[in-house]
Amino acid sequence: MQGSVADNQSTCQSPCQACGACCSYSRNWPRFTIEDDAALDLIPERFVNERLSGMRCEGDRCSALSGKVGEATSCMVYAVRPEVCRTCMPGDVECAMARKRHGLPILPVVPA
Repeated sequence: MQGSVADNQSTCQSPCQACGACCSYSRNWPRFTIEDDAALDLIPERFVNERLSGMRCEGDRCSALSGKVGEATSCMVYAVRPEVCRTCMPGDVECAMARKRHGLPILPVVPA
């Protein structure tokens, strides 16, 4: 995903900062996977779903996403975001599916 508003002003601009589609794809997507309790405790409670299994969503949109999808977005918990959010990369399969759903052009795969 992308950084906080302060991170958005850094010299390293990510295509994610003008997207946010992966964070607005499915209420089941931002799930906790390999995080330990200490890592999960860092995520503010208001952003965690009632089952404590993932991020709270409003419809298909993660509650920690701010901004308008496809224009300018940021993550309010970027520094402590779940592992699934850390592994989604610009241009990967998940990115392409999410961008397609929002009518955004598919990004080229960024080499590692």
